[in-house]
This record gives sequence, C-alpha cells and structure tokens, in this order.
Amino acid sequence: MQSEVASAIYKALEIAKKSNLLQCQIPAQIILERPKNRDHGDYATSIALTLAKQANLQPRVIAQVIIDSMNSNNLLTPAGISKTEIAGPGFINIFLATASQAAIIPKIISTGKEYGSSNLLVGKKINLEFVSANPTGPLHLGHTRWAAVGDSLGRVLSAAGAEVTREFYVNDRGNQMDLFGASIRAAALNQPRPESGYHGEYIEDLANQIQKSNPDLISLPESESIAAFRDAGYKLQLAQQNRVLDNFGTHFDVWFSEKALYENNFFDHSLNKLKAQGHVYESEGAIWLRTTDFGDDKDRVMIKSDGSFAYFASDSAYYVSKRERGFNLCIYMLGADHHGYVGRIKAIAACAGDDKDKDVEILIGQMVKIIEGGEEIKLSKRAGTIITLEELVEKVGKDAARYTLTRFPTDTPMVMDVDLLRKNTNENPVYYVQYAHARICAVLRNAKDYGIDYEIKSFNPELLVHERERELIGLLAEFPRIVSAAAQAREPHRVARYIEDLASQYHRFYNDCRVLPLGDEKPTELNSARATLCLATAQVISNGLDLLGVSAPEKM
Repeated sequence: MQSEVASAIYKALEIAKKSNLLQCQIPAQIILERPKNRDHGDYATSIALTLAKQANLQPRVIAQVIIDSMNSNNLLTPAGISKTEIAGPGFINIFLATASQAAIIPKIISTGKEYGSSNLLVGKKINLEFVSANPTGPLHLGHTRWAAVGDSLGRVLSAAGAEVTREFYVNDRGNQMDLFGASIRAAALNQPRPESGYHGEYIEDLANQIQKSNPDLISLPESESIAAFRDAGYKLQLAQQNRVLDNFGTHFDVWFSEKALYENNFFDHSLNKLKAQGHVYESEGAIWLRTTDFGDDKDRVMIKSDGSFAYFASDSAYYVSKRERGFNLCIYMLGADHHGYVGRIKAIAACAGDDKDKDVEILIGQMVKIIEGGEEIKLSKRAGTIITLEELVEKVGKDAARYTLTRFPTDTPMVMDVDLLRKNTNENPVYYVQYAHARICAVLRNAKDYGIDYEIKSFNPELLVHERERELIGLLAEFPRIVSAAAQAREPHRVARYIEDLASQYHRFYNDCRVLPLGDEKPTELNSARATLCLATAQVISNGLDLLGVSAPEKM
C-alpha cells in the first residue's frame, strides 16, 4: 500500500506539472511516514514543504494542488485512499480505506517467510567479515557480540537482496602461534608455560588430546616438537571454535587462513598490484605503503628491513584478495580496540585504486559486560580470561544470548543481566517477543477447534475497523521498510525493536478485540477475520526473529 500511495502522489505531481500548476523538479522518491497519532491518518508526507522553495509557492498551496490533482484524476480509489487532508504548515495526511489497508494481510500470509524481503541491494556482492579470531583459545565475549550481530546483519543484507559471503579470518600466522605450540608442549611435559604464552585450563585439555593421538611428539627435538604441538593444537582449537559457533547458529561460508596469503606468491602479486597504483616505496631497507596519501596518520611498513613481514602486509594482501574474489563491498566488523584500523583499511582500499568511501566499510563493536547476582563476571573458568561464548550460552541459552546481543546499537557498550534473561516475564525482551508468538499459535489452535476458518480465501478485510486492528495492520505493513532500513544502516537491532513493538501492539489488540467466541457463541465472520490477522502477525514475528537467528516457539 505504501508504494501505491507514493505512486499516486507522484502521478498527481506529474499531471500538475504538465498542466503548469507547478514548476518544480519532482523527486524520484516520495517519502511517506507513519504518524504517531492515528488521528493524523495512516500515512503523512512533507513533499509540499520540500517543493515550496523551488516552486515559489506556499506549502499549503502545493499540498492543495496535489490533493486536487489526485481527486480530479481519480488517483485516490486505485491507491486505496479514502480521504486526504492538509495539516499544519503543509503536511498531507492520508487515510486508507479499511479494505485497502487490510489487503496487506493476505499478502503477508501468501508471501510467508519471504515477507519483508526486497530488491534494495540486488547486485551487491558483499564480503562480510566478522568474529575473526586467533585459533589459540576459546571465543570470548567480544567475539560473541559479533557472532550474533554479524550473523543477523548477514541475514538482513540477504533479505534486502544482496549476495552475502560470511567470512571468518583465521589469524593463524605469527609469533602467537609459536607461543601457543610452546604452551601446549609445556603442559604436556608438566613444565612451566612461557610467561607470555597461554595459561587457561583448555591448554591442558589440548595437550592431553594431542598426546593420546600423537604420543611421540614430546620426544621430538624442541623446535620440531613445538611446531608439531602448534599444528595439532591449531586444528583442534579451530574445530572447537567452529563447533561453538555452529551451536550458536552462526555459520560461515569461508574460513580464510592468513597463512594462505603467503602461499603461491599471492603476497607478491598483491604487492605488485599496489606498486602499479604508485603508492609503494622503499626507505631504510623496508618496503612501505604510502597510506598518508589517503588520510592515515602515518605510512605503514609491509616488509621490515630484516625481510620479515609486518602484520600490515597481511591486511593489505587480504583486502586485495577480497576484491579479486569479486566482492564490490567489503564490510569489516572489528572489536572496540580496533579503532585505529578504520583509517588504515580505508587507506589500503584507496591505495588499491578503489573508492574508500564506497567499496569498504568498517563497523566497530563496543564492549559487553555480564552481570550476575548484581556483580560483573570477568573471568572464564576454562579460558582464564573474560567469559567465553560457550559459557554465556550455558548461562542464558542461545536465543536469549543472540537476541540480547543484537537488540542494542553496536557502537555503544552494553550490559547483559543474566538473572533478567533467565526470567519468564515481560521484563525479559526475548521472552516477551517469543511469548507473543506462542500466544498467537495457541489462539490459532483454539480457533481451529472452534471451526473458525482463517484461510485467505474466506478473509473479509472490510470487517477490521476497530482502532486496535488498524494499528496492528499498520505496523505489520511497516516490516519491509524496517528490514530495508536495517540493511541500509547496517543496524539489525532495528528489527529487534520493531518486533518488540509488534508484540506489544498485538497484546493490546488481543485485549480489546475478541478473537474467539465467548461461551456458547457461534463463530462469526469477524472471528475469522481477526484470526487471519493473528496468523499474519505470527508470520511477521517469526520472520523478524529468524532475521535475528532466534527461534519462534509455538508453545511456551
């Protein structure tokens, strides 16, 4: 309905312009908003205020021209509009006919899981990199936030038509890997671990597993033994990360190894590509990338004077790899301690000849605190550091963890209250939304027992005239716009807040509009229409929860 109303206004403007009633450039898109006060209509537009300056007319005059054009050219009825009015300085308030507004209900039901999807980002091939961790220990709370938000963002971008590849960057190269191997070997030999090594209990577990399957590793010369423990531990720990993420509902299309950037001369290839753009130079025996040309605070070393690779070498080669794999947008989701990476990654893109403002985006996620019993939990029993993803899920469950981590903007720190998330009350947001879905499913089961037909073919939209019904229908119609806005802004938390509003709106509807017959009353056509509205609402809540990777239970 929103697009039909916008189209009617656009046509009215075109006709008025051709008739010389308006002299202005008509915008490509007519913006419609949902008034907070339902007395102001189902939609409102400020298009008359937007055009006032170039048309050299008062906004209310332009608004009247638009309304007259819609009336005289019979544009109201085909668009489902029952009434228009001018408000304030020149807003146009639009009221929909009952049947027209409720026409969204059959569309929701027939579209099913696809309702909310759009073609907004069709043609976009996006590399979405998130979580990305060292394979040297369990995933901790910082990774956990991105595991939830990144996966949800991928779902939202896909719903908007983008082709999304979810990628985990494995930091499997460098000194930390050797320290990892040395730590496991020391645990296997019951020796003190390196001071800057790894000290969690999981290191002992890895040592025991490796010794059982490879008992001869401890007898190898020290350097060979460390390398062997490192490689065996790497495989086990990466598999553990994969398993934990899989249990969390987060799946990756690509697990990209940093080591792969140096195989088959790929780094040399990427370096030559950057050289061809004219931004590589040598100084003091080292090879640099002149990132200051594009806003970085200093140039970056790629190859040190001793011939070893700086970590920045991997950053630059990795970006080139992404672009050569055909991605026209690279989204990096980084932790709170990676603010310094924003400028340098954008500079890499520019040095590679790309548009640093269009071809690459960097999202920074702030820290998460876990509160239990009124106190912050800081240490993990197994990892020896902050709490792990696995431990969080054990405490509150997958759904509660994912929903809570996703419902807040990622650029602000957040606090998770474990005690609150264990409550089966309306204070717990995920319970509140899931309960609304389960409640609707219970209503529909009872409706079936009453013999109430809530199939599309028997739906009569003209019966839904109650204010609560109109409010609920109006909110259901907003879902595609919410999903598109979440995709454009890279903010999946918008979906969470929307379905909370929808759950609240449904409860108000249910309290004021009887869905099922009372006592010995016979089911009516109104009962059927309201049950169909319930079915559509359940579908939208389910679709919203699915975008967050959260289940929609039918019973609770």
